[in-house]
Order: sequence, then C-alpha cells, then structure tokens
Amino acid sequence: MTETETEIVIAQTTVDDEERAGALARGAVEHRLAACAHIDPPFTAVYRWQGAVETAREWRISYKTTTGRLPELTAWVAEHHGYDVPEWITLPVTGGSGAYLAWVTEETTPHPAG
Repeated sequence: MTETETEIVIAQTTVDDEERAGALARGAVEHRLAACAHIDPPFTAVYRWQGAVETAREWRISYKTTTGRLPELTAWVAEHHGYDVPEWITLPVTGGSGAYLAWVTEETTPHPAG
C-alpha cells in the first residue's frame, strides 16, 4: 500500500439494533476491513425522515481503518446494514500513537489464505 492508502480514518455508522451493531462490527474486523470497531451505548437520535421528525434509539459503530481499505469497508457495510440511507461518515485521523496507527495498518492488510 502507498502512504496515502495507509492513512488512518475513523468511519461511523448507526443502527437501531444492538445485535446488528455487534454483527457489523465483528464482520468488518473478521474480514480485515477494520482493525477494530467500537460500539457506543444506545443514544437517542432525532432526525427528519420522509418529511417527519423521528426519534429512535441507536448504537454508533466507529471503525478504525485505512484509506486503502475504506472503499471495501464502505461497500461491505452498505451491503449488510439494513437502513435505506445509513449514516456513513469518515473522519481523518491527524495524529496518534505511532504504534497504534501501525497496528491499524497491519490489522487491515489482507493476508493470503492459509
């Protein structure tokens, strides 16, 4: 991977079911699309959807990944998510522990089968 492909990002989504949050987090890590994923406790989301103001209980999943793996993570989450228009936001990581950032890069590097 090039230096640009190994820049670290945090990608976030929300879901309305704790089990789905766990499955989305676990699946992305198992497929090396993210080095880790944090699931925040449920919170109340207030949003406008199809002309009405809605309120829902949601869990936020924050994935730590590289820019090189982000397109695959984006596609995987979209395929497994369940919302018509899931939240998908990416934030650049502009600093941090060198050892941690190297770990994220290593854990998101595809390994040959076997």
